[in-house]
Amino acid sequence: MTAPPGSHPLLQLAVPAVRAIAPYVPGKPVEELQRELGLTDIIKLASNENPLGPGPAARAAMHAAVDGVGLYPDGSGHQLKARLSAIHGVPTSGITLGNGSNDLLVLLAEAFLAPGRNAVYSQYCFAVYPLAVQATGAEARVAPARGPADAMPLGHDLAAFRPLVDADTRLVFVANPNNPTGTWLSAADLHAFIAGMPATTLVVLDEAYVEYARADGLPDGGAWLAEFPNLVIVRTLSKAYGLAGVRVGYALSHPAVADALDRIRQPFNVGVVALAGALAALDDQAHLAATVELNARERPRVRQALEALGLGVIPSAGNFLLVDIGRPARPVYDALLRAGVIVRPVGNYGLLQHLRITIGTAAENDRLIAALPAALQA
Repeated sequence: MTAPPGSHPLLQLAVPAVRAIAPYVPGKPVEELQRELGLTDIIKLASNENPLGPGPAARAAMHAAVDGVGLYPDGSGHQLKARLSAIHGVPTSGITLGNGSNDLLVLLAEAFLAPGRNAVYSQYCFAVYPLAVQATGAEARVAPARGPADAMPLGHDLAAFRPLVDADTRLVFVANPNNPTGTWLSAADLHAFIAGMPATTLVVLDEAYVEYARADGLPDGGAWLAEFPNLVIVRTLSKAYGLAGVRVGYALSHPAVADALDRIRQPFNVGVVALAGALAALDDQAHLAATVELNARERPRVRQALEALGLGVIPSAGNFLLVDIGRPARPVYDALLRAGVIVRPVGNYGLLQHLRITIGTAAENDRLIAALPAALQA
């Protein structure tokens, strides 16, 4: 009899910190649901992707770049870094490119954490933070989230972060807005928090969804880099820019931090097609504006429809909503799958009664809204 994978002797050869990790579970792919249920008409509202996909300029650039995939990409990402430098006013020596922003979060953990050091993050934070920390053998310190009656329920409570930070804290992860909750922090509160952190602690400000949040008054953390050498901004082109499938993100930091990350960054971690698509996407402000406008129009409409069904909806500045079903959410998730609608269960975050729903196109959102009443009877 074959031993279960989790108990196989070969797994026992891995270091203890790795053996203890529960692997990241992504949103269900459309192809998997097709195989499981034989469905052909499926919409995916599970992974906070841009429902419009990449813009025409990025599509054309990536198509043209295919001719170059037989050669390694520019390992320094010179052109993309130069464009990011112009956009953010940061020297290219302070820019690190990643295979998506997840890559950068892992690089930060690998570069600055080890047994005897610690990292701090919120109770309901992006799942990659604890995974990255745990793999290094460092101590994870979890700040309790805000209560359900708070104006930002389940969001970051910065006052709860502060007592957890000490001389051995190397990283503090803060997402603004936060995934999976969608909640956010004001510029004043966030600035005061960063100013209160010791110089030996890097504040990692994850701005994966910030393009969607400008109307909510969220700050651009990059404007604070000159003031705070221990601040690291992490961005992605997977969300508002629609490049989730080619994997490209970047970090803005003090050059000394970027130097540390480049020492362990894998060569050619951003491919030829991704580099070309990212460069074109950054210059296509019309597509970005259309993406943001779609979300700004559809998110309140979907929220209103969900609340009309008696569901609790957390305030969100992202392109998704965290929805309180009021009872275990898995049966509702399964019923929606049978209707060809993929959303995201978040039991892995400790939120067994919640589903996270990405804002799609108007037609996709209409289909979700139409499918929910029957699914709620599950």
